[in-house]
Amino acid sequence: MKKGYLLLESGRVFQGVRVGASSSVMGELVFNTSMTGYQEIMTDPSYAGQIMTFCYPLIGNYGINLHDNEHARIEMQAVLFSNLCRVPSHYQSVMNVDQWLKRSGVPGLANLDTRAVVKAVRRSGTMKAVISDLPDAASIDWEQSLPTAMVAKVSSTKTTVYEGNGPHVVLIDYGYKKSMLQALLAEGCKVTVVPYNTDAETVKSLQPDGVMLSNGPGDPIQLQPLFGEIKKITSTYPTLGICLGHQLIALAYGASTGKLLFGHRGANHPVKALATGKVWMTSQNHSYVVEKDSVDQTQFSISYLNVNDGSVEGLTHRQLPIETVQFHPEAHPGPDDTHPTFTKFIHMMKQSKGEANHAITY
Repeated sequence: MKKGYLLLESGRVFQGVRVGASSSVMGELVFNTSMTGYQEIMTDPSYAGQIMTFCYPLIGNYGINLHDNEHARIEMQAVLFSNLCRVPSHYQSVMNVDQWLKRSGVPGLANLDTRAVVKAVRRSGTMKAVISDLPDAASIDWEQSLPTAMVAKVSSTKTTVYEGNGPHVVLIDYGYKKSMLQALLAEGCKVTVVPYNTDAETVKSLQPDGVMLSNGPGDPIQLQPLFGEIKKITSTYPTLGICLGHQLIALAYGASTGKLLFGHRGANHPVKALATGKVWMTSQNHSYVVEKDSVDQTQFSISYLNVNDGSVEGLTHRQLPIETVQFHPEAHPGPDDTHPTFTKFIHMMKQSKGEANHAITY
């Protein structure tokens, strides 16, 4: 097995064994605490441009199947493992993770001290990192920019319609996960998936009952040219924003965003619903958050807060039918405690059409 090295911008070097593609790459170093669902995590487009560390020490024991991808391909720069299983055991498995990475052209490192890597990120924050065949961090040009325009890279380039008998939802694709689409289809919705830069006039021509803004990678401020169109769309139709979609709606209405030290990535993040006092366990994957003091509370009320750090986890518009959540109600992987977020959105569309007149809570 060939040696490989993880070089950190801070100067630290970690030795491992090469898996996946043999290329050398640079990316933003992050970590995920989930114990299961590695296939769904690795195909989440929100990781585009990042080198992702699995905290859980054993990955790959049930292999890779043909059903659990959340996106057509792996968009991560690279993946880091402690113990990567090469002989999986599951009746649906068609290959192991190493083979999958090679086919996908994505490099990785195994037999790595992932606990030490995570401690370094928690101490210093997300930083640049490189996977290399040589252990010389001083030879890297750390001034070079990380990949940008990630949303354009992962978004759909054409409009796709999924038929249904219920409300018609336009899903704006900033890098949506398949489970979001499936959650809407399971509720009977007709769903039209459109590219991330679709304007308000095009959305109007589709005659939707509601609009959903999906998750996606990168700094939301990079999409500033779209804020005006986002505000037009969301002020016209019942809207649900998830993760990046939540941040974009907040920015479009004048709030600001900031970057967490090492982000929220995992399947056990506690979130408190302020209206009821209930605490939900949620799946999350993000670096950026809406800054609490920047929210115009004459327009929006803060609906959810993160129990661990008090960061904003959701907003509700006081006059318009707009709901946003920072967490992932579709989970995959993770708990489905907050799946009723979709039910609430559908009820909101029906109320807007005059098909429902009572409130829904959960």
